[in-house]
Amino acid sequence: MARYSFVLRRLLQVIPVLFGITLITFFLLHLIPGDPALQILGSSYTKARGDAIRHALGLDRPLVRQYLLFMQHLFHGSVGESIFFHEPARTVIEERLPATMFLIGYSAVVATLISVPAGIISALRQGGIFDQAARITTLVGFAMPGFWLGIIFILIFSIHLNLFPVNGYGSGFVGHIDHLFLPALTIALAFSTILIRTLRSSTLAVLAADYIDTAKIKGISRFRILSRHVFRNAVVSVVVVFGINLAFLISGTVIIENVFSIPGLGSLLVDSVSTRDYPVVQGVTLVFAVMVVGINLLTDVVHAALDPRVVLE
Repeated sequence: MARYSFVLRRLLQVIPVLFGITLITFFLLHLIPGDPALQILGSSYTKARGDAIRHALGLDRPLVRQYLLFMQHLFHGSVGESIFFHEPARTVIEERLPATMFLIGYSAVVATLISVPAGIISALRQGGIFDQAARITTLVGFAMPGFWLGIIFILIFSIHLNLFPVNGYGSGFVGHIDHLFLPALTIALAFSTILIRTLRSSTLAVLAADYIDTAKIKGISRFRILSRHVFRNAVVSVVVVFGINLAFLISGTVIIENVFSIPGLGSLLVDSVSTRDYPVVQGVTLVFAVMVVGINLLTDVVHAALDPRVVLE
């Protein structure tokens, strides 16, 4: 019962957060300099035509009135008409969403495959060659900018070795795996540096616990100690770090998608900001925000399931 109450409280806390996100997204976007009417009309811009465009888009109304109209459309599942694409912004976002979702999931899987073995081996062989190499590698990987690493990967693996495509999303599941490997690896390397250090530290802390010594005295096999006591307890803190940084990983896709020319929400967001396409920018920002809030909520629920003390607190 306490666990359901905890989940319900967390769901209720999400409501004011999402409302605050709509406020910040709407009002900050209108502080961006530039005139959407000028972007639409281009060289044929005149004051009369510009006023007509702004009136049609509702940009000549007070900001509060515009926000209320924005919320009214949002409650009906719409974020308005795209200024640049001349179609519902929701349709434009839905077309780009699968590429971003696939890239996020792909990056998370690659980061897990890298960090879990590396973190565990580093802890079990503390001070060894592998441990020292992993610590240096994570330090260097954390310091390297993602866009720079992505460009290096393109030069080496795409242009010189011709192993992976330079850009695009591909078609079909195999095509997506092939085209998005380098972008996913770029994101995963930065993501896995934190996971490796966290898993290493938590594993060492569990290995130093008294109940591990008691298990050894009882003659329990090393494999059983590691599988049932060490890894199970060490992974709890990693789940929290994984969830928090997965939320930050979403923002990292914006840069990486532009480096690899992936037709996802990140590249759409950058293009829409440059063209002052307010409805699309607001819609993409809200999608990213909902992703982050949802991941944080799921992280709290999983953490509570793994560690009952979270619910009691």
